[in-house]
Amino acid sequence: MIKLKSSSSLSGEIIVPSDKSISHRAALLNSIARGKSKILNYSDGEDCLSTLSVLKKLGVKINLIPKSNSYELEIESEGLNSLSSPKNKLFAGNSGTTTRLLSGILSFSNFNSILLGDDSLNSRPMKRIIDPLIMMGANIKSNNNCTPIEFGPSQLNGINYDMSVASAQVKSCIILATLGAKSKSVITQPALSRDHTERMLMSMNSDISINKNEITIHPSEIDSVDIEVPGDISSASFWIVAALIHPKGNVILRNVGINPLRTGILEVLIKMGGKIEIFNKREIANEPVADLKVTHSDLNGVEIKGEMIPKLIDEIPILIVASTVAKGKTTIKDASELRVKETDRLFAMSEFLKLSDIKHNLFDDGIEIDGNSNFIGGTFESFNDHRISMAIAISSIISDKETIINNHEVASVSYKQFWNDLDKLKLDN
Repeated sequence: MIKLKSSSSLSGEIIVPSDKSISHRAALLNSIARGKSKILNYSDGEDCLSTLSVLKKLGVKINLIPKSNSYELEIESEGLNSLSSPKNKLFAGNSGTTTRLLSGILSFSNFNSILLGDDSLNSRPMKRIIDPLIMMGANIKSNNNCTPIEFGPSQLNGINYDMSVASAQVKSCIILATLGAKSKSVITQPALSRDHTERMLMSMNSDISINKNEITIHPSEIDSVDIEVPGDISSASFWIVAALIHPKGNVILRNVGINPLRTGILEVLIKMGGKIEIFNKREIANEPVADLKVTHSDLNGVEIKGEMIPKLIDEIPILIVASTVAKGKTTIKDASELRVKETDRLFAMSEFLKLSDIKHNLFDDGIEIDGNSNFIGGTFESFNDHRISMAIAISSIISDKETIINNHEVASVSYKQFWNDLDKLKLDN
């Protein structure tokens, strides 16, 4: 539990934590690539450490060197089929990314393995990866389409797969499974979702091509590549919104990944009237990076739907916080994906709004929020979800009374220094 009070000012400079999505992929892909690789600025979040723990149990040689708020990794691998049979079950903790991407790799393995997680992860539906993997010929048993998932030795064939929902984790699972299959896969997305897997594989000499919403991936060995992980825009989004909604907000964020399929949060907030300056643009490890300067702005409500949703799916909880103080209504549609995250994030944020006496309507695939509202403070549940915990924390900087968050420590899943950085920006603490 943590107790938070509002702040009379909010300013400073933050070095954004390492990108979780890229960190996961850097470790997973280099663990099945030929050669030695070095990964700089690997995330110290619990989810990404779960990926390393599982890979080590599969026999991957990983040298982990602690750095300030990140890790440096050295990985050595002999290629696609170099993983070895684990002596114990593979525990992925709270990490859905670890589970869904690793399932693609385990599905073409020549040994038995069991993948599971904590209570939260074990309750999350995995049908959207299990179905295509079984279509490819994977030998899979599950707990009613949830983890634990048991994998047996399999020989896979590629598939033509039309995805019903734009999901980076689902397409990445199929892509990784196809690397070890006998024939190519063609994946068609209903809308573009984050493309970190595709970008990284292109730099690793894989046989992958992209034509608009269609991805073609051929079975192939891949070569290891050194990677410097950029900062996480999902983590940055909390400070972006904080600076925009605080009357004296003025924050600079360093080393933020601005992959065009991840910048929906910037596009929407700028459309709402947010003053966000993007400067010092550069490219690191085939990923665009920049620094951001954000200052207080008068925001206006907007409608967010369709192809924009996959570009900001993880940022919707903090976007709801911004929408609460914006002028007019904000409507979010086509976001049913939020129902199957670490928790039902639409429901969790609705409960937060209810306790805050903020008018809103909850739908199956979205939410409508009346703006021009104030946060009144109170006691709230994190629902054991790092993004819910951090979103509520940002509301506290302008709340009328004290804000109490139960199980606030869950923020460490993605952002271990979050509470320290919050204190750093609240200069009057």
